[in-house]
This record gives sequence, structure tokens and C-alpha cells, in this order.
Amino acid sequence: MKKLKRSARLVEMTQYLLARPHTLISLTAFAERYQSAKSSISEDLAIIKEVFEDEGIGELNTLAGAAGGVRFVPKCRKDQALEKIISICRELEQPDRLLPGGYLYMTDLLGQPAMMQEVGRMFASAFSDRNIDVIMTVETKGIPLAHATAQYLNLPVVIVRRDHKVTEGSAVSINYVSGSTKRIQTMSLARRALKEASRVLIIDDFMKAGGTIQGMVDLLHEFRAVVAGVGVFVESGEVDNEERLLHDYVSLARLTEVDLKSRQINVQPGNFF
Repeated sequence: MKKLKRSARLVEMTQYLLARPHTLISLTAFAERYQSAKSSISEDLAIIKEVFEDEGIGELNTLAGAAGGVRFVPKCRKDQALEKIISICRELEQPDRLLPGGYLYMTDLLGQPAMMQEVGRMFASAFSDRNIDVIMTVETKGIPLAHATAQYLNLPVVIVRRDHKVTEGSAVSINYVSGSTKRIQTMSLARRALKEASRVLIIDDFMKAGGTIQGMVDLLHEFRAVVAGVGVFVESGEVDNEERLLHDYVSLARLTEVDLKSRQINVQPGNFF
């Protein structure tokens, strides 16, 4: 690209880093891209690093050595994230969101790109140090959450299907018991979708007893994969620990009270906070 003034170079470098999270970029690559000396590039990166950290955007990690460079790791400050989650909790407490069985209608929120980006950044911040290879979710409502998280971790997304699709080739299918309804259900994953021994981050929109997520964990065993973490947008707080099938997870919001008669809903920040 053409040689830029320093102010323009700072803007372009910032955008370049934001678009490539968790990617190691060498100083040589930057120097060649902007036709500038490495010393100038280092000064620019120091400025960007300071702004990223002061504004809670993330970290700019430096790796020394011939094969070194810089890597942008998206992060979110807990105070900023908490403010956004409290706003989401107030949205979820609207009485008209209450569905039979104590579930909440969340599809409209899951369809808001800006909100999903914020949620995805929170998950990415929570699991940034887990050495993850791929993100998994089950169709359909978990898909926007998984893709938003994948954007900040720069990882592929694998989608578990309720019914096997012929267009996906051979698949592994298992039966699992739904923790909330106690019904036996089926989920499947195409064999080509996941490499053996992958480290997987599971993302889901809602967890009651954890039956669906436990089903995904069991499915991963068939691929000899490792569960690197579990992230849940909203968890139900009305399930006893003895009934819950999963205990090691990160939740962003917690449904603590549902009164079907009065249509009162109480949602609080989850265990991430």
C-alpha cells in the first residue's frame, strides 16, 4: 500500500489489528506494509497498546525474538461489561417475555448484531487463555452467540444439529436426556466438522438443568475432543445443584425468579461477574 502519514498509519494499523484478533503479526510485516522503519512501527504500536488498555478494548501482547511480533487479544473491562449486562437483564425482565415452563423469549435480543458483539466480546474475554481450536453450539438460537464469540477469538464455528442433514455427509449421532423435560432427544455432528482431539468451547443461549450442554459434551467424547470451556448467555437459577448436570461454566446472566401468576421476572448478572 502507499506510504501514509503517521496519523493515517495509526488509524489503519488499529483497524488492521482489530480485524485480526489472536493473530501474531511481525514487525517486519508492518514495516513492509506501511513502508516505514521498525522503530517507527514500534512507537505506533506503543501508542495503540496504551489506548487499547486505557479504553478496555483489549491487550496488545508483544512476543520477542526473530519469530516474534504483536498479537491483539480482545478484552472487556468488568465494570463496562457489568453495565451492559444489567441493561440486558432489565430487558429480559419484561413480563411479556415469559413463556410456558418458565422460559424467556430472547430471540429478538439474539437478533441484534450490536448486542451480540458485546456478548461475544465478554465470552472471548472470559476464555481468552484457554487455547481453544473451535467453538461449538447447537442449532438454532445459540448460533449468533457462537459466531459473535468466534469473531473475537478468530476461530471457526461448529454447529450441532437436532436432525442429521444429508448435505453434511456421514455424522456421529447420540441420544441424550433433556435436563428440563426429561425426554430423550437426538443430536448429531458431521464427521468432517471437527478434527479429533480438538479443544472446544461450547456456547449456548439458555441453560436450565444443562441436559443439552451435557449432550454436546458426550458427543465430543466420540471425537476424542476436549471441552476447553462452557459459556452460557442466561442460566436458570431455579434448578437445584443436585438436578444440574453441569457445574463448570461461565454465565453472563442468571434467571433467579419467575412467578407465572404475577408474571414477575428477576434476572441478575451471572457468575462471570
